[in-house]
Amino acid sequence: MKILITESIAEESVQYLRDRGYEVEEYLGHSQEEIEQYIKGFDAIIVRSATKINETLLDNADVLKAVGRAGTGIDNIDVKACTEHGVIALNTPTANNMAAGELAVGHAFSIFRNLCAANEGVHNGDFRRGNWVGIELEGKTAGVIGLGRIGSIVSRKLKGVGMNVVAYDPYVPQEKFDKLGVTRCKTLDELLPLCDLITLHTPKTKETYGILSKEQLYKCKRGVRIVNAARGGLVNEQDLADALAEGQVAAAAIDVFDKEPSYNKAPGEQEYDNVLLHAPHCYITPHLGASTVEATAKVGQGIVELIDGALKGELVAAINMPQFSGSIEDIKPYCSLAEKIGRMYFQAEATPISKVEVRYRGELAESTGTGIITLSLMMGLLKGMGNDHVSYVNAQECMAESGIEVVETKTESIQKYNNLINVKFITEDGRELKINGTVFEPNTEVIVSFFGYEMNCPLSSTVLALKNNDVPGVIGRIATILGKHDINIVSMHWGRKNQDGSDNPHAQAFVAVEQPISEDILEELRAAEGVLRVSLLELG
Repeated sequence: MKILITESIAEESVQYLRDRGYEVEEYLGHSQEEIEQYIKGFDAIIVRSATKINETLLDNADVLKAVGRAGTGIDNIDVKACTEHGVIALNTPTANNMAAGELAVGHAFSIFRNLCAANEGVHNGDFRRGNWVGIELEGKTAGVIGLGRIGSIVSRKLKGVGMNVVAYDPYVPQEKFDKLGVTRCKTLDELLPLCDLITLHTPKTKETYGILSKEQLYKCKRGVRIVNAARGGLVNEQDLADALAEGQVAAAAIDVFDKEPSYNKAPGEQEYDNVLLHAPHCYITPHLGASTVEATAKVGQGIVELIDGALKGELVAAINMPQFSGSIEDIKPYCSLAEKIGRMYFQAEATPISKVEVRYRGELAESTGTGIITLSLMMGLLKGMGNDHVSYVNAQECMAESGIEVVETKTESIQKYNNLINVKFITEDGRELKINGTVFEPNTEVIVSFFGYEMNCPLSSTVLALKNNDVPGVIGRIATILGKHDINIVSMHWGRKNQDGSDNPHAQAFVAVEQPISEDILEELRAAEGVLRVSLLELG
């Protein structure tokens, strides 16, 4: 089998593949277009952050079985397209955590002590050290946005140099903040005015894109310092450049851009510009988060072992493909249902959870595949929390790191259904919120109970979950609003009874629709007479 490597990994990792009989070609320094044309005949490709695994490359590949990203981020891999082409997508989500965390901390030291500016001045013959008087980190307050693996590493290291650390992460329970000795901010607005340093460590999602823009930057202390060694686009680049020019932000250290340059081109070949390249007191590195000897070795060895396993048909940490010892077809619809139940929670409820209890009932209780189904539930929860790198293999680890306990139980006892998945979400304030689902033939995923209301609702890609007073006219008002905006209703299902069969003065509705729902439409629905709550469940 043939393996193409388009960006440098450790030579020991390349040799690992050759020692196992693979024909390995290192095709380094070539353009995206050249790689897209060269991919034919290769069974696997290993990339880092520059090469894009897109539709064009996948269409041109004739025997490609696996794609390996030597690193954490998968922004350059079209995972959906890989799945559609039957290509296993792999990454090494933990191998460069320490390197990325240390880079962020190093940037913090640099911009507090003006090290880059002083170095440039000295090289230009200016030894007047009074020009570069810095500020000590000890006793200052650092704000960490995102308390995942890397955010946790950064928090520990900043506390180690005497900083007070506050953090904002709406998906992490209080227990993790306590364990790290970090003060929790319940909102971003609460964190911003407290900090002398703000460092970002979230994935790039539609919720976090531009999380620091003009409005947020001007809620900070004047003279705040910003570090982004996570993902380009988390900070609005034009707004940051303006804030630097006006002195609202004293300095910034940036390792990533919203639109990245080519990291293979020499200076004379580079056709790239960015407003931050011209901003004062903005210190930039070329995406060095994983660029250490140790991280390069870890990501290289990690990805070649995964590629080797994938090409041999073994269970590997695939981003896009579940595997287990039984028949995957038997549990596939339940995996899909469980992931959607996980996604639903944070789309319908904002309260952090401390524990999840999942119970399998009926024939499912005898299946050896419930562990995979539970991983699917974890994946849905983690994706709802903004973790785009979760896979079937790392879901359990990611969930453990989030501080949320997941307990699986089984019982064959059941009424009404052949199989049932009961999921109980236990919130930090002690509430128990339950979602139950099953699968009807032919592979129809159905929610039979939602937050205490009995219902019988087949799922679709886009669903409006509405809670309303159980009085005449509400259904008509909802349908009228949707019709006014040319939103086609696929189905409407109402639950009027509590799970124990008792009456409830409120009703819970699931309205499946075909078109996207804008925030303006959601607000109009929320304002309708009799409507108490509206959530948009995006489950596709």
